[in-house]
Amino acid sequence: MYPVLRLLTEMAIARRQPPLPVTGTHVSQHRCWPWDIDLWMELNNGRTLTLYDLGRLPLAARTGLLNTLKRNRWGLTVAGSAIRYRRRIRPLARFTMRSRALGWDDKFLYVEQSMWQGEACCGQVVLRLAVTRKAGIVPPPDVVAAHMPDPPTLELPEWVQAWSAAEALRPWPPERPD
Repeated sequence: MYPVLRLLTEMAIARRQPPLPVTGTHVSQHRCWPWDIDLWMELNNGRTLTLYDLGRLPLAARTGLLNTLKRNRWGLTVAGSAIRYRRRIRPLARFTMRSRALGWDDKFLYVEQSMWQGEACCGQVVLRLAVTRKAGIVPPPDVVAAHMPDPPTLELPEWVQAWSAAEALRPWPPERPD
């Protein structure tokens, strides 16, 4: 089940926090509840992606992006992700999530999120997000222009550019295995 109550709580907390610049990092505190775990008594890999919503949406709220989306009747969807799992998060363990925008290109917005226990990074995801409307995807330069009059210049990190280039080579639709 989607963690609606947790998301509402995180959004309420974010409303009380100061606004962030588009380059800011949203930091939030979380706990791995028993319903978040898998058979190996650790945070489930699929649930991890769901929990990243609890950082990404408050980030969008604090940077004002959610207001821009509402004003223009646009949506926001995940168009791709690359994730690394490096350290287990056990039941009832607390962890910190860090969420920040990396930049944009001509098709997508890019966000990086990570989960930490103390100084140890447990996992990291980079996401490419698409802003949508009835007619299809809104080009990021149009989103940025609607969101801020004088946007900063953000050069996507080389590793994000390489990931995006690799994704462009990946066939779609995939070959159907028989």
